[in-house]
Amino acid sequence: MAKAEKATAVAELKSSFDGSNAAVLTEYRGLTVAQLKQLRVSLGENAKFAVVKNTLTKIAATEAGFNQLNDLLAGPSAIAFVNGDVVEAAKSLRDFAKANPLLIIKGGVVDGRSMTPDEISKLADLESREVLLAKLAGALKAKQGHAAAVFNALPTNMAQLAEALRAKREGAGE
Repeated sequence: MAKAEKATAVAELKSSFDGSNAAVLTEYRGLTVAQLKQLRVSLGENAKFAVVKNTLTKIAATEAGFNQLNDLLAGPSAIAFVNGDVVEAAKSLRDFAKANPLLIIKGGVVDGRSMTPDEISKLADLESREVLLAKLAGALKAKQGHAAAVFNALPTNMAQLAEALRAKREGAGE
């Protein structure tokens, strides 16, 4: 590879790092081109899966501030650059790794935090962002309903207490 090609490759990798909120490093040894294509399709539009050269990736990762990946760059490496929902990409990678044991998740960086393969697997167990937001909205709506019932119960209980007191006074002949 010529020096100009290397500089271009480093610049492309750096822009991929800069444009993503997560990067998951994998080892793809033994996977066929068709399997890699299937993985790229399963990741969807929010993630880009690229086979990378370790030395060039170390340079680009250092320039982009993803130093945590440098220790993991050994052997045949590929990176999933995630631009959207990290949970969705983690699920796709985990599910593909279960179906194809040759894909090994080495680790990654999510929002500047280094992640182990176990942490990425736990991340994949989370529900999608939309589902979590819907659950939060439902919980907030339920809390508002409870608050309205409590506020409504106070005057109702006061009116019932006043009526009971009035009935007691009338019964006592006062």
